[in-house]
Amino acid sequence: MRALRILLIFVVVVGGLFVAADRVAVHFAEGKAADKIRTSEGLGQTPDVSINGFPFLTQVAGGTLDDVELGIQDFDAKSGKGDGIRIADLKAEMHGVKFDSSYSSATADSATGTARIDYTELLKAVKKQGPAEVAPGVSAWIDGLAYGGDHKVKVTVAIKTPLGTVRPTVRSTVDVSGGKLSARADSLPDVSAFELAEGPIRGVTDFQQALDDLPAGIELDRVQAVDQGIEITVKGSGLDLVG
Repeated sequence: MRALRILLIFVVVVGGLFVAADRVAVHFAEGKAADKIRTSEGLGQTPDVSINGFPFLTQVAGGTLDDVELGIQDFDAKSGKGDGIRIADLKAEMHGVKFDSSYSSATADSATGTARIDYTELLKAVKKQGPAEVAPGVSAWIDGLAYGGDHKVKVTVAIKTPLGTVRPTVRSTVDVSGGKLSARADSLPDVSAFELAEGPIRGVTDFQQALDDLPAGIELDRVQAVDQGIEITVKGSGLDLVG
């Protein structure tokens, strides 16, 4: 009986040491991965990296991590033209993360996540288009963006006329396609008094913003308007994480 008790104590102690070593190792690996991602993506701050699953050391021995969570605050996404827009909060969960023997590169079988763009940031981007002439002596531009309820965006349009500036609002449906976030007015403001055609006005109310340089090749999937801004679901497969 004494020998059995000694054996049990030994197992408990060794198991505790293994757990402690495992947690130290995963913490170290998370820090190294975060630093590597910050460098490879040119981030202004270190992202949050969480390696899930236990034990970590056996996953490393097999060369594949089951689940890795990535969180990036204030990520500057670039468009093909070099313009950018800041994503307030980008979160991704990656599955089947494989790395090479030198630990210098890693790939993920698949990933899902969310990205949120504040309305103030989106407004900065669309305002870069500047005023558009919608009729002789009449110009218009997007003057405000906010949540319009029912997953719609409320778009305030400023129309400058010889009689003054008016600011009608419309509700727009948001969508994503081909790496671009777009908004299309469900109905146009009543501008009949200014004899404005639908085409020029819709050229102002409807807009697109490219988001085609997300980290690791993550792509846009779905989008909806929420209180805090535009919330986009992202996804990807066969992703190059670092290297």
